[in-house]
This record gives sequence, structure tokens and C-alpha cells, in this order.
Amino acid sequence: MSLGRLASPGDSAETRRVPRRLRVDAERNRAAIVAAAQQVFTEQGLEAPLEEIARRAGVGIATLYRRFPAREQLVAAALVEKVAQYAEAAEQALAVPDPWAGFAGLVERICELQAGDRGLSDLLSMALPADERAEQLRRFANDQVVELVERAKAAGSLREDFVGEDLLLLLIAHAAVVHVTCPDAPAAGRRFMALMLDAFQWRDKPHLPTPPSTAQMARAMLRLAHERGCGKTHMTAGTSAQQPRDNSQPAA
Repeated sequence: MSLGRLASPGDSAETRRVPRRLRVDAERNRAAIVAAAQQVFTEQGLEAPLEEIARRAGVGIATLYRRFPAREQLVAAALVEKVAQYAEAAEQALAVPDPWAGFAGLVERICELQAGDRGLSDLLSMALPADERAEQLRRFANDQVVELVERAKAAGSLREDFVGEDLLLLLIAHAAVVHVTCPDAPAAGRRFMALMLDAFQWRDKPHLPTPPSTAQMARAMLRLAHERGCGKTHMTAGTSAQQPRDNSQPAA
């Protein structure tokens, strides 16, 4: 005997279509939630109320939680395309023949993306270990940035004591400048970025203070993710403070 239920003569076509309709409705709800999350995160950042996202999506908060039980899952679904833009920008910068132009162009592009999207700005300064796709894109971009940095140093256009963590510090600071000044002084972020790029160029200047280590910045990113409701403050493999410091890998 088959374990499946055979349709009886009394079953209507309408009844048999119910499971399919439920699946279609569930997918429609998911798409609406992701679209609403993209809007709300762009406007308000990753700490935006999930109730606002549910309201804009036209669903109940219980439906949102069924589709995305954890905030970081919704963040990843909503912003993975933006992280892909970051990775694409890094790849394009590496194709620029002039090392400094490639490096500076990437910084300008990332800051441009930040200025137009508070959610992405938040995401670039935190870790999202719960989503492998987003982190895979970030790692790919980081590899391109490492090569950009080494090329610019070899060409004598980027100061020798620049490390990957300096780029993350720039992004964190730029995000704060844009957030505070944008409504009243929209060009302030671009000026700050230009000042930082000028500081990064090689000149006969005193050495900078010791930079934060990769492990320290990794902990800061994980803590920030936790504060924004995206994950826990546990340490992941490779971020122990007891490990040798490695400033060749940018934390951005």
C-alpha cells in the first residue's frame, strides 16, 4: 500500500492546489520581507526595528521570524548583493594599471557605497560569521585589497607602515562622519576621505603609532555584530589574541 494519500473523487481541484498556493505565498512573503529590509537597513542601519520591516513588507512579525529566525540571516539576505558590489569594486581596482589610482579608486568607491547605504556601512565594520556567502565575498575582496596594498607600497606611492587594519579604521571613521554630517554638510564625508588618502600617500613622515592587530579588530567586529543583534561575542577560529599578529590581511 502506498504511504501517500491518493486523491479521492470528492477532492476538488481547488483543494489540491492549496499546498502549491501556500508555497507561492511563502516565497512572495520572503521576497517582500527582503525588499523591505533592504529599504529599512539602507535608511536606518542594521539596528532598525524588525517590526518596521514587517510593516513595510505587509506581513506580521511572526511571519518575518518564521522566514528569518535570526536578525543576521535577514541582514545577509538583504545585503549580500551590496557585499558583492564591494567585492566587484576590489576586483576592478586591481585591474587598474597604476597602483595608487587603483588603491585610491577602491577607497573612494567603498566610501561612496557607505555614504548611500547605512546598512552596508554598518556591515563593512562588523563580522557576520553566520552567513558563509557574505563572508566568502568579503574574503575574496580582502584578498584583492591585500594585493592592491602591496602593489602601491612597491610602487612607492603608499606609506610603508600602512596595514589592512588602517582601511577598516578609515571605514569606521568615515561611516561616523557621514552619519553625523550628511543632513547638513553632505560633502564632509568626501573631504574626510580625501584627507585620509593624502595621509596614506608616501612621504618623509614620522612613523605612525602601532596599529591594532588583526585579532583585536576581529574581536571588535564580532562585538559590534553582537551589539547590533547579529550573532554572539564568541571568538571564531583564527581570532585568538594569542596568535601571531598578521597585518597583511585587511579586516574590512
